Amino acid sequence: MALVPSQTPLFAEVDMGADSSAPTVRATVVQASTIFYDTPATLDKAERLLAEAAGYGAQLVVFPEAFIGGYPRGSNFGVTIGNRTAKGKEEFRKYHASAIDVPGPEVERLAAMAGKYKVYLVMGVIERDGYTLYCTVLFFDCQGHFLGKHRKIMPTALERIVWGFGDGSTISVFDTPIGKIGAAICWENRMPLLRTAMYAKVNFLCLSLLYFFRAEGRYCRHCHPLIPYLSNSPVSGIEIYCAPTADSRDVWQASMTHVALEGGCFVLSANQFCRRKDYPPPPEYVFSGTEEELTPDSVVCAGGSVIISPSGTVLAGPNYDGEALISADLDLGEIARAKFDFDVVGHYSRPEVLSLIVRDHPAAPVTFTSASVKTEGSQK
Repeated sequence: MALVPSQTPLFAEVDMGADSSAPTVRATVVQASTIFYDTPATLDKAERLLAEAAGYGAQLVVFPEAFIGGYPRGSNFGVTIGNRTAKGKEEFRKYHASAIDVPGPEVERLAAMAGKYKVYLVMGVIERDGYTLYCTVLFFDCQGHFLGKHRKIMPTALERIVWGFGDGSTISVFDTPIGKIGAAICWENRMPLLRTAMYAKVNFLCLSLLYFFRAEGRYCRHCHPLIPYLSNSPVSGIEIYCAPTADSRDVWQASMTHVALEGGCFVLSANQFCRRKDYPPPPEYVFSGTEEELTPDSVVCAGGSVIISPSGTVLAGPNYDGEALISADLDLGEIARAKFDFDVVGHYSRPEVLSLIVRDHPAAPVTFTSASVKTEGSQK
């Protein structure tokens, strides 16, 4: 797929140092728009973008928030305090129909894409769980396995009208052969306690799979040379911090730089670049309060996707020019160099003074005792 060229090079020319003992990972953040209300076409577009990124040598590809299912920018779904309109309810029905089940056929297709192009894939989706929607990030490995998900735990402002709240059970950091990968979505990244949890968290199930794949000799061309370095590294929380977002303001860049410095991790922030014509035309879809000012070519989300090193150096982006693949080589040795200065959950912590408890179990609204009673009865 031909993408709009950027003034920023696709692959940043960055001096990554001369430490040959630490591996380098080529990462790409995708800056592109959803095909709104058309999930099959959006999946086709995602595959074209993924294939192009893999052609440039990407080992890890990160897509924006709500890429599959769409970010309902400008819509209020007909909601005012004390009232909902029939048109707004119909908008929600169509938005619900565009969301995906996890697991489900769209997840299977995304897994197949990751396996086909031999890349680690981080994908922003709108997840449908019954009649509740969640803003979610899905993770896939380069063998085509679904690793897990993260649900946005705190939707922002009117997002709370259409999205449910995730719980602590999907605060996930996956230990992979190319590094420990996790994600926080948009303004979640402003939540210091969530960030602290991610700086310390690793999902050990994925680590177990890593050892299994090593024993079986099942690696893609990207993973194999990284195994000796990463599979023996200490468990120390997130290393490649993905931040799918819908915030294209300049101030977002300051937040991303802060996260990189605070966490001693690489930050990969992916945002959509959208024009008014990327959404259905009025009256089918209306940008509340601004529709009269917009033309089909008006930019409604300017992107700003960026890759930042643990030292706070911008490796690629931010890009505000149009749809683009924004890529950089990540020298994983930079993590240790940054942690020497500041390790927020290590030598720079004071657990005897400050500590954090994370309730990382599923928060079910309804629990049935019949299953446990049946189990007890069978044991008698």
